[in-house]
Amino acid sequence: MKKTASKPTVQIYENYTREDYKVWKILFNKRLENLQGIVAEEFLVALNDLNFKAEKIPNFVEINNILKNRTGWSIKTVPNISPPEEFFSFLSMKKFTATCWLRSKDQIDYLEEPDMFHDVFAHVPLLSNKDYTNFFKEMGEIAMSVIEDPKKLEKLQRIYWFTIEFGLIKKNNDFKIYGAGIISSDEESKNALSKKSKKCEFDVKKVMNHSFRIDIVQDTYYYINSFDQLTSSIAEIRDDFQI
Repeated sequence: MKKTASKPTVQIYENYTREDYKVWKILFNKRLENLQGIVAEEFLVALNDLNFKAEKIPNFVEINNILKNRTGWSIKTVPNISPPEEFFSFLSMKKFTATCWLRSKDQIDYLEEPDMFHDVFAHVPLLSNKDYTNFFKEMGEIAMSVIEDPKKLEKLQRIYWFTIEFGLIKKNNDFKIYGAGIISSDEESKNALSKKSKKCEFDVKKVMNHSFRIDIVQDTYYYINSFDQLTSSIAEIRDDFQI
């Protein structure tokens, strides 16, 4: 899809160019190869369930049809990163905001802002997982109830950051990645599973008080034992926020 100063807000599938298809294929094959053995099994199952392939740029209409039948979710196309109020509002309605434009070939290894590959490849597959999406929707609902409270909203953004974006899952004493920010980055995935980084068991209060930076590779990650653990944490978040 051609890149213009004004990025598209609707996916017009026939507008994708040959370069777009090449970029998607390069990114898809590279990341999938690098994710073997280190990504959560739930992600690989979800990737297959949504029929994601290297040769085909995901069609949002087709994906939405599958998601609605499985979890009731859908993709809401946006031009760029959504502000918190818009993002969480859509989450509360079971809609995930995603861009539909792809980086150029010379941006394969680095991109300052999230494009469709990050949003769709890394985030969307797990929207077919019920335990994962139950947590996601609850996050949206809580956010809308505290949207006028900057401190509480910041706490919620930290929970989002250390779970949905940079979360790990531990099974059989083995760490795997499920956070989209790790899934879409080779550097981040290597760092997350290396001895250089700190792995902490997921704890709502600790996470809510753990600030983060978006311009560096993370030095600390939180791990869960199952996606159901995320859903179970919602009660503690509501209790802390007194809602």
